[in-house]
Amino acid sequence: MTKIFSLSFGKILLLACLIALNISCKNTAENKEIDPNIVLWTPYNDSLEVVANAEHENGRMRYKLIQSKVLDKNDVFRPLYYEVSQFSDERYAEMKPMVLEQDISTIQNHIAQSKFSYEELVLFYLKRIYKYELENSTTLNTVIALNPDVLEEARNLDKNGKGLHPIYGMPILLKDNIGTKHMKTTAGAIALQQNRTDDAFIVERLKENGALILGKVNLSEWAYFLCSGCPVGYSAVGGQTLNPYGRRVFETGGSSSGSGTSVAANYAVAAVGTETSGSILSPSSQNSVVGLKPTIGLLGRTGIVPISSTLDTPGPMTRNVTDNAILLSAMMGHDVRDKASVKENYTGIYTSGERPIPLKELKLGVFKGLMENDSIYNATITKLKDAGAEIVEFAPPEVDMSGFLSILNIDMRNDLPDYIDAEVQDKGAVKIASIKDAVAFNNQDSLVRIPYGQALFEGILADSTSTEELVEIKERLQTNGRIYFNEAMDKHDLDAILSINNYHAGFAAVAKYPALTIPMGYKVTGEPISLTFIGKQFSEGNLLRMGKAFEDLTKVRKIPQGYKE
Repeated sequence: MTKIFSLSFGKILLLACLIALNISCKNTAENKEIDPNIVLWTPYNDSLEVVANAEHENGRMRYKLIQSKVLDKNDVFRPLYYEVSQFSDERYAEMKPMVLEQDISTIQNHIAQSKFSYEELVLFYLKRIYKYELENSTTLNTVIALNPDVLEEARNLDKNGKGLHPIYGMPILLKDNIGTKHMKTTAGAIALQQNRTDDAFIVERLKENGALILGKVNLSEWAYFLCSGCPVGYSAVGGQTLNPYGRRVFETGGSSSGSGTSVAANYAVAAVGTETSGSILSPSSQNSVVGLKPTIGLLGRTGIVPISSTLDTPGPMTRNVTDNAILLSAMMGHDVRDKASVKENYTGIYTSGERPIPLKELKLGVFKGLMENDSIYNATITKLKDAGAEIVEFAPPEVDMSGFLSILNIDMRNDLPDYIDAEVQDKGAVKIASIKDAVAFNNQDSLVRIPYGQALFEGILADSTSTEELVEIKERLQTNGRIYFNEAMDKHDLDAILSINNYHAGFAAVAKYPALTIPMGYKVTGEPISLTFIGKQFSEGNLLRMGKAFEDLTKVRKIPQGYKE
């Protein structure tokens, strides 16, 4: 076998053909396959990187490993390699100003003007993924599966012409706990490494609207409900996801780590994440992208590996507010298999990101403690006030949040077996049927399967909360979560409350309130920080309109320095 280094893809293929060392190039029009043994990536010794992080000031970033011990990137990248290799550097350079950091409307306009096709758009993003993810010094360990049919699907869309929804033809990446045909759904866990399912409900909706599912991205294993105090963005399947604004310097946020990092690095038009408490808000904030955690029930959850049927929701992660609204609307619909799913259509969502509410019409609540302790938040609120927004400072009431962990424990103990029974197609390939099985499976090879332990899984088994107690906890926390926000919102007639990153995600989670996070700047270290808008149930349209006004005012998002080419 011949090792292929980071040359341009056209040159790689030409070189491989010329030297003819154990590589059989079969690049005729009839056969677009290359030798299945071609080496695009070679595992490397990550011990020096691990040692370099051993004294990191953030204890969660003192990694035990960086690269996956079980994923061979050659298996991920070989199937589409021939076609990507034929996409020239010159064509990529021509398209770059028309695609990089551009919103969906701009991209669709370019396609309508025949400047490029949907197929070329897919190739553009694939070229970026291959460029950065196959090079060990730039990889984010974020893309862990690619749709082998995506280019053929794109060609079919080109033949069919323009779609009815703006998501038509847009390449989308999915967090790898969201079920998708033709790709496995692992939740980052070796126990689910061979898990094949049908499309999740939101994936069905995306496809019905013409979206192209580009691939799957890494996540914090089991949506960060496995180990305690461990690195965010780590999974046994995908390895350690890294932040493009500072690889091994800044956390990726979790658990939708791959969704956040891939959007930040312009690996796709957008990505889909999931959240139970903070798992969209955190990685969106850490990667300077726009993330929306919707009201529970706005988006269907069927086909998604669960933590909690009470609190789980998928949500859009994008580089701007306009695209966030478009992606959200493309996933909406009544999911008959999800008891929480609402039938209300909430029309006009996808245009909400293009219709900002004038800032002078907004009345926004801000936390006194954050005003006193965070200079970027304080400066951002001052900008909003100077632009005409009415600002009300408040101190939230103290509320009892005890029992939160038991909601997750008992729900997951019940919901995971239901998911496996309903969604897993090959029960023989997936060796577990319960959390108890997963704990035992992981213990068989703890160094590979659970290098950071499984304290939270063990806590699930130990939790003795009764059914009656759980009902009381859920009712109490929902009431208290709403009191936490409503006391100020109702007293002052606020349009939204403004937070930072995922600081108040737990309160929003139990209240079942939506939250939208938008880049508001960068710390002196270069670490991103975001402003988070929290509103009452099903206020997504207004949050997006407020968010658009804020985004237009500030325009702070910057592409990561090492991912501009």
